[in-house]
Amino acid sequence: MARAENKTEAGGTAHLVAALAKALREQHGLTQPQLGDKLGYTAAAVSAMETCAQPASDQMLVKLEKEIGGGLGVFEKARKWMLLEKYPARFRGFSELEAGAVTICSYETLVVDGLFQTEDYARALIGGSYPPVSEQKREELVEARLARRALFVRDPAPMIELILEESVLRRPFGSREALRGQLRSLAEDAQRDNVCVQVLPLDRGLRGTYAGDRGAMKLVETEHHQHVVYLEIEDQGILVSDPPEVSQLTHRYAKIRSQALGPDDSLSLIERLAGEER
Repeated sequence: MARAENKTEAGGTAHLVAALAKALREQHGLTQPQLGDKLGYTAAAVSAMETCAQPASDQMLVKLEKEIGGGLGVFEKARKWMLLEKYPARFRGFSELEAGAVTICSYETLVVDGLFQTEDYARALIGGSYPPVSEQKREELVEARLARRALFVRDPAPMIELILEESVLRRPFGSREALRGQLRSLAEDAQRDNVCVQVLPLDRGLRGTYAGDRGAMKLVETEHHQHVVYLEIEDQGILVSDPPEVSQLTHRYAKIRSQALGPDDSLSLIERLAGEER
């Protein structure tokens, strides 16, 4: 259900889309119910969009472009920025870097990296987080997270590398079935030409060395071939760009990678665990 506070929480793109949609609707001589009929939404949904009580979803933007866009492409161009506004503030700066990245390397210790998450897994994870979010906000965050998967098929495709702690593969969210679906999806993604997935075994510490004790990180080579590291700690997003610091974190990541199972053994483990989950 749309909430009154969304009107103040909505970003600049949402307000601009609302104003343009209303102006173009009126230019076409359409009432809210008439536009709703064309879009496949109720008049109340159109009203909520125009007041930012319920900002336009990605699907609504596509339909607005078709029905009243007039070939201008404004609603199509707005899709990228609307999705960015749906990300938590701490993630927005990094999301723009990720979208244009040449290389993305991630090490995750608690959950499957957001880029690889399935809809069921993401919904359970976001819906069960603290502080709790509304159903509407949860769905917005799920939509924005799933949109990141476009990176897998972007042209040119980035090189994507993921290292997961084995415990991540065993930790369910929502249901065992959601975890099994996530593991199956992860196994499929691991077989993409531009993707490498490795698992750091639970018993790695028994070997006497374990480089992953400082937590998760993401290393990105941007489209301009700059190297940055993104760290997220208790709702705080930190972008590290100082070359000596980036170098130190890159070396630590390389050590973690060297301690992980190889891609083939990692895939076999993921597939085995997917079959075991009931």
